[in-house]
Amino acid sequence: MTRLRPRHFDLIAFDWDGTLFDSTRSIVLCIQRAVADVGGTVPSDQAASYVIGMGLMQALAHAAPDVPESKYAELGSRYRHHYASHQNDLALFDGVLPLLADLKARHHCLAVATGKSRRGLDEALRSVELKSLFDGSRTADETAGKPDPRMLLELMGELGTTPDRTLMVGDTTHDLQMALNAHCPRVGVSYGAHAPETFHDLKPLFVAHSVPQLHQWLLDHA
Repeated sequence: MTRLRPRHFDLIAFDWDGTLFDSTRSIVLCIQRAVADVGGTVPSDQAASYVIGMGLMQALAHAAPDVPESKYAELGSRYRHHYASHQNDLALFDGVLPLLADLKARHHCLAVATGKSRRGLDEALRSVELKSLFDGSRTADETAGKPDPRMLLELMGELGTTPDRTLMVGDTTHDLQMALNAHCPRVGVSYGAHAPETFHDLKPLFVAHSVPQLHQWLLDHA
């Protein structure tokens, strides 16, 4: 049963990939295959996972510095091709649905702030029938990519909240740095793309090592 406690945050914004959606390993493989397709040096797992959360072209350019700009369009196309072929294999992390349902029951506004494209996010939300649970969303192709704070600032403006009443939850340093830049409190999760020891300097309120642990912390503290 959901504990009824006073809300500390009116808006809780979540990253998508690696935070709510179990897609980190697939994204790494798709980046590596796309770079190989255009003749670039294939990035390591660590290098490919580092860029998750950035906008697509920003991420690919960072992961494949030896690929010339003239091939960026092809690189992006190959990534989307590989990702589309695996999209039906991906799913929400276990426990995400009851977590979101409990937060909605406590009347939190919920939002997604993601490096995905608008088309990619809308497809993902439809595939897991989650669109109605979120009060707002921003994607990297319709605003500034992480760690620029613009997507969080836009969500706060749209949903009528302030930085001190907005919590960002994400699995990468890009997510937490975006929240820091927007002067918002933040929570990290360690089961996604970035190792939790990289979060220390970004001063998260908490680092969750599983969805149930995140769920309990949010019930107790959000």
